[in-house]
Amino acid sequence: MLARLQRFTTLGLLVLAGVWAMLAWRAGHAAWALGGAMLIVFGYALVLAIEFVLLRATHGADPAARATSMQLLRAWCGEAASAPLVFCWRQPFQSQRWPDHLPAHAMGRRGVLLVHGFVCNRGLWNAWMERLRGRDVPYVAVNLEPVFGSIDDYAAIIDAGIRRLQQATGLAPLVVAHSMGGLAVRHWWAKCEGAGVHHVITIGTPHHGTWLARFALTANGHQMQRHSPWLQALAAREPAGRSAHFTCFYGHCDNIVFPPTTATLAGADNHHLPGVAHVHMASHAEPWQEALRRLS
Repeated sequence: MLARLQRFTTLGLLVLAGVWAMLAWRAGHAAWALGGAMLIVFGYALVLAIEFVLLRATHGADPAARATSMQLLRAWCGEAASAPLVFCWRQPFQSQRWPDHLPAHAMGRRGVLLVHGFVCNRGLWNAWMERLRGRDVPYVAVNLEPVFGSIDDYAAIIDAGIRRLQQATGLAPLVVAHSMGGLAVRHWWAKCEGAGVHHVITIGTPHHGTWLARFALTANGHQMQRHSPWLQALAAREPAGRSAHFTCFYGHCDNIVFPPTTATLAGADNHHLPGVAHVHMASHAEPWQEALRRLS
């Protein structure tokens, strides 16, 4: 569903930009033709800029170091480059480029479950899947649907992915989750006590909600509001010591999950990624290196 929606959005914006440019050009307004088309195609960068202004304004007394202006600028540039690659190419057109890898000889080799976040699909992980396939590491990348439903709805999808990896490898898998995906994994694990998981790596997950979710209109968005009843109930269901099985990557330039330490868990192995924005985190070198370390 999401791939179709993002294909429609991407192609629709390109057509709209082309029509605007043609009409303005024919009317003799060359500057308007170029400027309007650029605004339609690259207007998302302005939205990103607003998010960075908000994250800086709401930092408050958060214990993470406050990002410098140069770090925010570099993070904005990285996100402006990463976002169209993910939302306009990998997810709408390449989400099935790398199918799940469960080879016949996978028994005894630890696998990886890849769980995406809000308004994403498995195409987010294309670079990871290519590298895992190159190393012959078994993996499953799920699609969380319904896209705008409750996080509770994703437990069965995650459970099916975990079971496929366990059956193929005989081992509890490593789980890597981006953004909302980390909450979906926590909810599944709290619901399925005794389920086998080797370790969980979360990347930019709003473990304590995010300030930006106050503008949410969807069920899963409301669940990610700061100190939401859903988050409080989830924490109450988790056994003591559960967070020791988590490695959490967070950043003071995360333009979606802020203030920064909302993406950490007490008792987890928390790693700060300075100068890296939300979507860009998923392709950053440090989470990948941590996954390799856990696999070894």
